[in-house]
Amino acid sequence: MNKIQVRNSLLLLLTATIWGVAFVAQSVGMDYVGPFTFNMVRSLIGGIVLIPCIFLLGRLNSPEKHMQKENAKTGILNDGASKADERKTLLKGGICCGILFSLATNIQQIGIQYTTVGRAGFITACYIVIVPILGMVFFHKKSRALIWGAVALALIGLYLLCMTDDFGIGKGDILVLICSVLFSLHILVIDHFSPKVDGVKMACIQFLVCAVFSAVPAFLTETIRISGLLAAWAPILYAGVLSCGVAYTLQIIGQKNMNPTVASLILSLESCISVLAGWVILGQKLTAREMVGCVLMFGAIVLAQMPEKRRGN
Repeated sequence: MNKIQVRNSLLLLLTATIWGVAFVAQSVGMDYVGPFTFNMVRSLIGGIVLIPCIFLLGRLNSPEKHMQKENAKTGILNDGASKADERKTLLKGGICCGILFSLATNIQQIGIQYTTVGRAGFITACYIVIVPILGMVFFHKKSRALIWGAVALALIGLYLLCMTDDFGIGKGDILVLICSVLFSLHILVIDHFSPKVDGVKMACIQFLVCAVFSAVPAFLTETIRISGLLAAWAPILYAGVLSCGVAYTLQIIGQKNMNPTVASLILSLESCISVLAGWVILGQKLTAREMVGCVLMFGAIVLAQMPEKRRGN
């Protein structure tokens, strides 16, 4: 792998780590506020947090922009139409990602109420299978046999890690499965737009769109109390600043020029990390079954990162 792929893989691993710990925040936050209210507030915080980052990055890139202006004056660069197209692409990507993100997170929050956390984690992480299938069907993206092997290995690891009861399909499981499909589309849409636009700006638009889409059902179906929001300030801030503002932005940046199937495998480590976080932070014991699941998942990630053998001439 080249340096960019290594860097992007590490960014996605950091994303999965933040998401893994965020399961605790989501669970605790739901004790005080409804699912739509929780997603509305955390997405709004995530978007607001990124606004100063955008201005800061704009300042850091100002010498390059100054050079472009000088070139434009001399006739070397005069491409206002392309900038307009870029803004249009950015807006389109942010809105598409925001709609999918809003649907996926809200359906997940509702589905978790009707199923166990372990089953929800397993079914949600099934996007590692759905992503390459949808990628082939809609985007004609093919994956190597080695990556398919890594997907199968990760799926077995996820099953051992998350599924502790009998397998069956309930209302919550169906909702979480729909959420998994939406997250798969979200990953593929990011893969499509991230090389073309500024990742931080697209993430900001995504969260603001999600906040608006979550606000409508929140005000219509839930009772929003300031006391509840204040009681849930810690999990909401974690989910807003770190899970949204930091992690989802890292996902957009890290997915740039990455195979979406490999990216989904790394991101699926959130289930593994959530179990490890419970072991390290909360003192929860790991069973032999869960330890084997963790080992298989890490093995799948290593397998997916192995370079393809070049055929001789």
